[in-house]
Amino acid sequence: MNIVVIGSTGRTGRLVIEEGIRRRHAMTAFTRRPDALANVAGLRAVVRGDGRNIEDIRRAVRGQDAAISIVGAEGRGPTTVLSDVTRAELTAMQEAGVRRIVTVSASAIEGRHPWILINLVRWLLRKPYADFARMEQLIASSALDWTIVRPPYLTNGPTTGRVRSQAGRVDLPNGPYHISRGDLAATLLNLAESSQHLREVLLVSERRKEVERSRSSEKAPRYAGAGAPTAAPRADRNR
Repeated sequence: MNIVVIGSTGRTGRLVIEEGIRRRHAMTAFTRRPDALANVAGLRAVVRGDGRNIEDIRRAVRGQDAAISIVGAEGRGPTTVLSDVTRAELTAMQEAGVRRIVTVSASAIEGRHPWILINLVRWLLRKPYADFARMEQLIASSALDWTIVRPPYLTNGPTTGRVRSQAGRVDLPNGPYHISRGDLAATLLNLAESSQHLREVLLVSERRKEVERSRSSEKAPRYAGAGAPTAAPRADRNR
């Protein structure tokens, strides 16, 4: 497939690029910092541009089969970056006839668990999260084949392949409430490759090991904000 990654130099975006190349897709990276990808071999193209500029996005999506969008906002202040980029993406994709878009949002938009951590994050990032909500509204009202992915706290741990996902609800019923960026990257590509979860908001997180699941019948697990950040988070901290 021809797949463009918007937000390709972030920690998750780079993993999506590398995994897509490993799967033999023709990967296009869209970024303001092309030098950051100088050592990535096998890219189909690198398109330099600003995601808020419709002409730049048009160049990036032309000839693509799917787009994966991983955009974050700097800081905790008011912003329209996510919704501005999304408007440009939707317009350019509709014009080019590119229908499949997979976009990363955040579980804290509506999630309730783990209660203390998620409410702290939601309060600290309330202004950029307002733009996440606007972004989701724009996507959900579009005519494209979209999937919105809401991960919890992202870790730099290894790719495990243990991913659970659920659509049609605002919260996962139990932990873990974290996922590695490698597992998220693989999930985003799986969705871009398929017609699964079209026009759905998908919650994802790590799935517990089978041995841990068997032990849960003997002793109820306790979760205290697994993967909680040790410093005040930024809106783009997990990208």
